[in-house]
Amino acid sequence: MMKKTSISQYSLFIVFCIFVSFLSVEAYNSHRYASAVGHYLVKKHERKTLTVTEYGEISAAKLSDGTRGPYHLQFITLEPNSLFLPVLLHADMVFYVHTGGGTLFWTDDDKIRKVNIRKGDVYRLHQGSIFYVQSSLEPERVKLRIHAIFSNTEDNKYESMTGAYSSIRDVFLGFDSKVLQAAFKAPDGVIEEIMTATKPEAIIHAVEKEEKKIGEWQARLLKAFLGSNGDGFDSFNGNKKKKTKAYNVLEADPDFENCNGWSITVDKHNLPSLKDSNFGVFMVNLTKGSMMAPHWNPRASEITIVLQGQGMIRVTCSTSYKESECKSLRFRVKEGDMFAVPRFHPMAQMSFNNDSFVFMGFSTSTRRNYPQFLAGKRSVIGVLDRQILAMSFNVTNRTIDQLLTPQKEAVILECTSCAEEEERVMEEEIERERQEEEERRKREEKEARKKEEEEEAKKREEEEAKKREEEEARSEEEEAKKREEEKKRREEEARKEEEEEEARRQEEERQKRAREEEKKRREEEEARKEQEEARRQEEERQKRAREEKKKREEEEEEEEARKEQEEARRQEEERERRAREEEERRQQEEKEKERRRKEEEQEEPRRREEEKEQHEERRRQEEAAAREQEEARRQEQERQKRAEQEAEEARREREPEGGDEGWRVLKTV
Repeated sequence: MMKKTSISQYSLFIVFCIFVSFLSVEAYNSHRYASAVGHYLVKKHERKTLTVTEYGEISAAKLSDGTRGPYHLQFITLEPNSLFLPVLLHADMVFYVHTGGGTLFWTDDDKIRKVNIRKGDVYRLHQGSIFYVQSSLEPERVKLRIHAIFSNTEDNKYESMTGAYSSIRDVFLGFDSKVLQAAFKAPDGVIEEIMTATKPEAIIHAVEKEEKKIGEWQARLLKAFLGSNGDGFDSFNGNKKKKTKAYNVLEADPDFENCNGWSITVDKHNLPSLKDSNFGVFMVNLTKGSMMAPHWNPRASEITIVLQGQGMIRVTCSTSYKESECKSLRFRVKEGDMFAVPRFHPMAQMSFNNDSFVFMGFSTSTRRNYPQFLAGKRSVIGVLDRQILAMSFNVTNRTIDQLLTPQKEAVILECTSCAEEEERVMEEEIERERQEEEERRKREEKEARKKEEEEEAKKREEEEAKKREEEEARSEEEEAKKREEEKKRREEEARKEEEEEEARRQEEERQKRAREEEKKRREEEEARKEQEEARRQEEERQKRAREEKKKREEEEEEEEARKEQEEARRQEEERERRAREEEERRQQEEKEKERRRKEEEQEEPRRREEEKEQHEERRRQEEAAAREQEEARRQEQERQKRAEQEAEEARREREPEGGDEGWRVLKTV
């Protein structure tokens, strides 16, 4: 029983190891395949999904030819009777209709135009256009598939953060309601209703019976954005239609055709809308076991999309290139894959024996490309002098004749099993590189193990040395610790003695301060009593002086009343005169001070501050003098008033006693 269990476990382990090895090989092959092809190939499953709804989807991919780009491609798929809502183009757009049909609407200056599109159509829209697409409801219910490329050159570049286009709704809602209300002059509530409405998906269902209503609403909205007049929508509404037609590559005559397949190119000569565009369009259909003869493009790179079947692609580099800079490539592609080939890079496309191979793409120029073929009746080397050619290859003329004479076909050649052979070579290269990678990995692992052993030995030696050092350090540390403890003990005793001495000294100082404070308090108390006594004596003296002064003034007032009245009037006049003179003098001084202040503004800050303080002090003194004068004048007026009252009372008291005689005496006086 134990033996059977062991065998079973061992078998499971062997199966597991084989499975892991297989996965490792597959993972390595995929990694090698992707890293070798690099930015020239994007598989269908590597596309980035931008939008997915019940009624369609949009995916995108970026592809580079190694010199320009990246080129931005989008794949728009609409279910039958679906609507791709209006967007504002940020870059030129060239597209090919892969399957299905529908109607394309777009703005052209101040007009909106439309064109029916179907499988095989090629068209171009300019940047700044607003467009939308509605798929048709065909009996076959075929999806509308559009392959589009967007220009991203220095002359026609869009911001990566905004993308190739933006929703017309997002453009509208970028403004606040007040601006929109003023711009559209719409009824109340319309702008609010639009702004609060739920954002629709990029692709929605187009109801057939409301097609006219939807078209008219789109026309009104686009008219509002374009600011056009009523005549601008004639082409949409059916009046004065401008004939607009796409170019259909499936109905046009091929540029070349034989039993091995056909090819066609579309440029500005075939489709006028491609004028000033950065892209042309091409399509190639290879029958089973065929090959597009080795060739290169002198004027344009090619960005290719596989439409049907599968095939092998061979791209080579000139021997003048370093392998690290440019590497010859073989890769297999199938429907939906994309690849790029830079100009002047020789290439060949091959179909397998069991399937045809159809692909289309965009060339990075609208000029006539004129591919240069290496082999066939149109071989570019076939027109060269064969002797010169023989010297170039370092072979005989007969060898060159044998090379160039047999092939009677051109452009698309019969090549049975060429794709299979290329695939076999590709797999052998992958396996060889895998083995080389495995050997390199083993060498690295061996070197790593050796290095690890050396590091381990070195680490052990370092640990032993470190251990010895730690033991020595520990012994020294213990000795140092003992010395430190003894030192701390002595320092502690010294510290305690110092603390006791400090405590005694502080106690003595405290007692001394207490005695001094007591002495100071008694002195302050005595000084306070002396001050109070002196103040009391001073108050009594001032009181007696006031009483004496008051008594003396009362005695003098009656005797000098009349004299004081006259003198008061004279003094008042004199004071008024002096006040006027004082005021004029003060104003003159202020003017003089102002003049001096302005002249001395540039002097040192300290002097200005001192002058300012002196000025303020004089002003305060003058104001105090003025107040004193005013107070003296007021007191003088009060004395005069009292004197007049007392004189009047005295006169009244004397009148009854003297009678007429008194009056005569007073009159004589």
